[in-house]
Amino acid sequence: MSLRTPLTPERVTERLSDTGWTGDTVEISRTYAVEYDTAIRIVAAVGVAAIELEHRPDIDIRWDRLRFAMTTHTAGDVVTELDFALAERINEIARQYGAQPL
Repeated sequence: MSLRTPLTPERVTERLSDTGWTGDTVEISRTYAVEYDTAIRIVAAVGVAAIELEHRPDIDIRWDRLRFAMTTHTAGDVVTELDFALAERINEIARQYGAQPL
């Protein structure tokens, strides 16, 4: 199975449980409570991970919140293991910076 193979609804549910993200077979997302300046640093680190994985999350920065959302456009706008690979990297980066999942 390729990282870009669409996941079944059951597998998405399992992976959501593993990672703490929310979503469905179309998109996964997670929001963190974090100060704006720290959010900028997190986004820079996530950018490096995204480039390494050749995947691009949607990012929304607010004054006290940071939200990531993903789907695999190259697989037809569905959720794949690639989304979860980056989600796991984002979780680790956010943890390193003290961001609290909401």
